[in-house]
Amino acid sequence: MNTDPIEIPPNDEHNSQLVANVHPPDWVNPTPEGRYNLVVIGAGTAGLVTAAGAAGLGAKVALVERHLMGGDCLNVGCVPSKGIIAAAKAAHAAKNGGKEFGIHIDAVKVDFGAAMERMRKLRAGISKHDSVKRFADLGIDVFLGQASFVDSQTVAVGDQHLTFKNAVICSGARADAPPIPGLDQVDYLTNENLFNLTELPKRIGIIGAGPIGCEMAQAFARLGSEVLLVEATHGILPREDPDASKIVRESLAADGVQLLCCGKELKLAKTGSGKGARLTVESHGKSYDEQVDHLLVSVGRTPNIEGLELEKVGVEYEKWGVKVNDHLQTTNARIYAAGDICMQWKFTHAADFAARIVIQNTLFSIAGLGKKKLSSLTMPWCTYTEPEIAHVGLYEKEAQELSIETTTYTQSMDGVDRAILEGKTEGFVKIMVKKGSDQILGATIVAENAGDLISEITTAMNAKMGLGSLASVIHPYPTQAEAIRKVGDQYNKTRLTERVKKIFNWWLAKQR
Repeated sequence: MNTDPIEIPPNDEHNSQLVANVHPPDWVNPTPEGRYNLVVIGAGTAGLVTAAGAAGLGAKVALVERHLMGGDCLNVGCVPSKGIIAAAKAAHAAKNGGKEFGIHIDAVKVDFGAAMERMRKLRAGISKHDSVKRFADLGIDVFLGQASFVDSQTVAVGDQHLTFKNAVICSGARADAPPIPGLDQVDYLTNENLFNLTELPKRIGIIGAGPIGCEMAQAFARLGSEVLLVEATHGILPREDPDASKIVRESLAADGVQLLCCGKELKLAKTGSGKGARLTVESHGKSYDEQVDHLLVSVGRTPNIEGLELEKVGVEYEKWGVKVNDHLQTTNARIYAAGDICMQWKFTHAADFAARIVIQNTLFSIAGLGKKKLSSLTMPWCTYTEPEIAHVGLYEKEAQELSIETTTYTQSMDGVDRAILEGKTEGFVKIMVKKGSDQILGATIVAENAGDLISEITTAMNAKMGLGSLASVIHPYPTQAEAIRKVGDQYNKTRLTERVKKIFNWWLAKQR
């Protein structure tokens, strides 16, 4: 029986249901028999997909999880954050969205506690898909507890030993504690406990203007918090296209987020009351001394390798995670890894598709199917601010570093009828091709539903479809996706050279 009951605050019916699904306190680990085709360590997205996919193909699989099935995505990442973002978007629309359309709402009250309860209820409902029961019903031996390597064919969970042909490390990563002076002296939040809040912070400080920091800054501002967003570099979302991050920065400012970028000499200290934190920082030559009720730290990730005893089996790792080759094989040929524990792409969908690579490479590569490569994936991603930023492929700066000559075509959303009619004209579709061709190398979209729109371009890249061909894709009118077709039209117009024009003119003159 599992002897480590878990409680997630607040301990209400929704969180109780969540725990009952993903770490049931009365669960009894099965008795291992024989050798497993795969022992999967970690039941986040990578581990769940690996285990379910392999078992579905007939493999004998053991799945080990020391904390909560579903990993970050279900419990402290994608699912709860998007639930809160949805509530914040509704609040923003009620407060500000109607005036432009002649709709006037006299008073809007945000019930933060109710919004958080809604999130917990929905998360609990979704959790049945990642539950211990579901995976046990798939024929997988589910073990709750700490996994430790004994040797290159054995994993221990408590006093039980699981022998394997191959093992897969999918233990993920967690929020890092950056070396900020005073951080160890104050209470602070990360994504791991942010969603336990039941009362809206009057004032919240957020350190790190990456995707998590920006999403939560906008969400809490729209729900009614005063938000200070601190970023060491200039602006926000430093990895993204500068034109894209500029638009989102302006949107955050419009929502009331105070950005302290180019932050220098950041220090933290206790407040006089002992609640919250005192934050001092220099931003653009001006010194700030601020107090906040809560502090959210969203800078960096650190791999979950503790307790695995990787040294015993010759699996090498660095500060950023476990070392793998392009086949997701570690430095021990019998042990693979997938997901946040080893990959630069720390996305749920990246972990999903990495798991598919692991399944083939561990179970079927000797059957003549060949090994799959991580580098073969075309990986899109999205930051769920409003507007959203979605990207796939190379950025312009990356193409320059690779000495690839490129041409970029851009369609502003203010030239797209659907965006105009909905008052969502801030944004663009930008597609970069290899110079002299229509081979798509990368794309960035800033729009209301950029995360949905980017899939069309990802599909084109997967299918080796050129930008010119996208001009022939018919979209229902009016939709925001017309922006993609318009970019294709831009490329096709460049093919109408002066010589081609002369030929056309000559031919058409003959037809009169």
